[in-house]
Amino acid sequence: MFMDTPNTLLIATVGAFILGWLIGRVGAALKSRSQARKRDPRDDRIRSLEAELRISTSESEKARESLEGLEDDVKEAREEIERRDNVITEQQATIGRLREDLKDSVKKTRELRAELTDRAAENVRSEVKLREVETELSVAQASTDLIATGVLDYTVAPESVEDEPPAGQVKSSR
Repeated sequence: MFMDTPNTLLIATVGAFILGWLIGRVGAALKSRSQARKRDPRDDRIRSLEAELRISTSESEKARESLEGLEDDVKEAREEIERRDNVITEQQATIGRLREDLKDSVKKTRELRAELTDRAAENVRSEVKLREVETELSVAQASTDLIATGVLDYTVAPESVEDEPPAGQVKSSR
């Protein structure tokens, strides 16, 4: 039966089909434009919220990474502070020991100075005594020499003179 119909009917049917398809296409395009203009504001709000969600999610990930980095930095800083505290504690202990050593050294130095002062005073006293003894010895030696040479002869001298010493004693000039 398809063969019995004239060619024009066939061409008209195909042409109508193509024309319907084109009109449907143009109508859909015009409808989508008008729908775009009449878009629901809730769709726009949903799209903006989704965009904000994506942005905040990426910012949240960046903040988490930054937080992890800062936590690592804080951990390292705490370790560094702990090491410095240990060093400071050791140095303070060393300073305490050095102060005690210094006090002991100062005490010993003062004791040694006092001992040296006592020894120096004793040395000066002994030198003075030594000089006195040397002086007495030299006077006795001079007297002995004078008696031996006969310059001092107490047997011939008058005993009535008061300023001369008795026999056997030397007149001192002190």
